[in-house]
Amino acid sequence: MTSIFVNLPVADLERSVEFFTSLGFSFNADFTDLTATCMIVAENIFVMLLTREKFATFTANPICDARASTEVLIALSQATRLDVDQLVTKAIAAGGTTYNQPQDHGFMYAHGFQDLDGHIWEVFHMPQEQGSAS
Repeated sequence: MTSIFVNLPVADLERSVEFFTSLGFSFNADFTDLTATCMIVAENIFVMLLTREKFATFTANPICDARASTEVLIALSQATRLDVDQLVTKAIAAGGTTYNQPQDHGFMYAHGFQDLDGHIWEVFHMPQEQGSAS
């Protein structure tokens, strides 16, 4: 079985854990220390939140400032449009920001937020993906 691990640099690991915990995510203590933590997104999908110093040990390239440059768009599906709106609302309440208005493309409803470090999380609902028109 294939798993995906997205690695993201963060300025303040503790604040990032608090932020994502308030959005309903949990963490694997086996992969957590003072420099990194493993956020559980789904059964085989994880986000490694790494201090900028720890992240730098994995690449010779400079680490971009996600508030000034976009290094990745993390797309996260939700079961309903309401779930999309609720997750974005929680993110904003926890200190994140939004950069656009909700988008209804007919086949897909999307909104998004930027986390405390500026990483973009595109949150979407595609009724066809879920097998329903909710």
